[in-house]
This record gives sequence, structure tokens and C-alpha cells, in this order.
Amino acid sequence: MTTAFRLYRGLEIYLLVYPHHATQSGFGHNYEEGFDASVRISDPEAETDQRRSRVFRVPRTRPFKNTGDARRASAVYAEQVIDSAASDGAFWDRQ
Repeated sequence: MTTAFRLYRGLEIYLLVYPHHATQSGFGHNYEEGFDASVRISDPEAETDQRRSRVFRVPRTRPFKNTGDARRASAVYAEQVIDSAASDGAFWDRQ
């Protein structure tokens, strides 16, 4: 399986979309409850063993209705996180 990512300002952005509620054992996914989203931002230029990576959850009070909305929102949010750090990369240290 290939994980798709895109580059933005020299950083890799991975969009992470998942069901709002975890699937219970023995049951199918309940997509009607919506989706949550996060983004993983990675530094591709760092050495393999020293590679920096952080996951940020997309802030939202209610789940997204579909995966397309969740993916679009997570892409925009990743760009905002990167842009807010400007050139100093402050988001690596954010808690």
C-alpha cells in the first residue's frame, strides 16, 4: 500500500481521515456518525533516524459529514500550521 502525501514549503503533509467512533469488534464501520481528521507533518530532509514528524488533530466541534470534507479541511489546516510557524519551524516544539 502506498501512502500518498504532498509537499508544502518543503515539508511532507499526510492527510489522516478516520471514522468519528472506533469500529466495535464484530460490527461494520458506521460512516453515518461522520469522520475526524488529523495531519502528519514530516521533514523529508532530516536524516532517516533523526526524522522529525508531528501529528496535529484538525480542531472541530462536530465530525465531518464525509471524507472529502475531512480531507480538504486537513489540507488547509496543515498549510495554516506550517504558515503560522513561518521560517523558524516552531510547530516542531508545540504541545
